[in-house]
Amino acid sequence: MIRKIDNSKMGRSNLGWLQSIFHFSFAEYYNPANINFGALRVINDDLIAPQTGFGTHPHRDMEIISYVVDGELTHADSMGNENSITRGQVQYMSAGTGVLHSEYNHGQDTLRMLQIWIIPDQRNYTPNYGDYRFNWDDRQNKWLHMVSKKEGNAPIKVNQDVNFYSLELSKDNEISFPVKQGRQAYLVQIEGASTINDTSLTARDGLEIVEEDITIHAAETSHFLVIEMSMAVE
Repeated sequence: MIRKIDNSKMGRSNLGWLQSIFHFSFAEYYNPANINFGALRVINDDLIAPQTGFGTHPHRDMEIISYVVDGELTHADSMGNENSITRGQVQYMSAGTGVLHSEYNHGQDTLRMLQIWIIPDQRNYTPNYGDYRFNWDDRQNKWLHMVSKKEGNAPIKVNQDVNFYSLELSKDNEISFPVKQGRQAYLVQIEGASTINDTSLTARDGLEIVEEDITIHAAETSHFLVIEMSMAVE
């Protein structure tokens, strides 16, 4: 089963310095039928103006992944970490028992990022932070495995049975992605346009996939993120 989520029907917010599209209920956008997809609780597609950002604020009991599409993101937290990442790179924070952090765009260009929250498999983990500077070429016309569960083999490991993959697929190319029995996946068409199992997607659309293999055909050069997970939320 696949279900397209047209970005025009998603939640939206415009604070001037921050423009957001909410794939799931968040902030002032609340839809009781759209709270989460398995362990996936939040995908916010954020545009952050230069020299602005999220001031220091708290989190707990959430696995938070930040994926930069354009620009530069700078993270600082109460554990003493402060690092910046750019296009195609990832920051990870396990909020666990509680942490304070900030996220800023100190650059001269608009920052576009996907902020993603995953419900952990249990509460009260010790807070943790990491980042990874993936090579962009490692996702060109092939799946780049970026995030996995602790027992998995991705460079970034989180406290939940999920896998994150990114891909840049050249125009007119095709690639498949398996979603096995008992598994589901959420795909974000970050950039470009494609056809997936006869369903057309454009930039910022989402796609729910449940126990069904997909084949992606790129109508134009396209950038994707896929979050694959167990159907059971532990």
